[in-house]
Amino acid sequence: MMSESSPLTSHVLNTADGVPAARLPLSLHRLDPRIMIWTLLSVGSTNEDGRCAGLISREAFGPGMYKLRFETGSYWESLGQNSFYPYVEVVFTISELEQRIHLPLLMSRFSYSVYRGS
Repeated sequence: MMSESSPLTSHVLNTADGVPAARLPLSLHRLDPRIMIWTLLSVGSTNEDGRCAGLISREAFGPGMYKLRFETGSYWESLGQNSFYPYVEVVFTISELEQRIHLPLLMSRFSYSVYRGS
């Protein structure tokens, strides 16, 4: 993973238990508009505080459509629980190169909410 100065960060919270979602796997993808196929850019996981920084460098974060995929099913399985959603995908568009994007995910086993943070 890249350094903390990454233009894309995320924070995942397990709202059912009121704790950060530690060790949740995630991946970043970019859509190739010519052939309409997602390309995997990087993989990572949340730290003990539920945060994931450094998925992409400023130089690699150009205009386009991106997808951040959270592997929520495997997270809940690691806690010995099942969940309704096997994964959550958040698709977003970058149009300005200087943008910094923070995508918090609030989740329980049967619901989730995501928003653009600051």
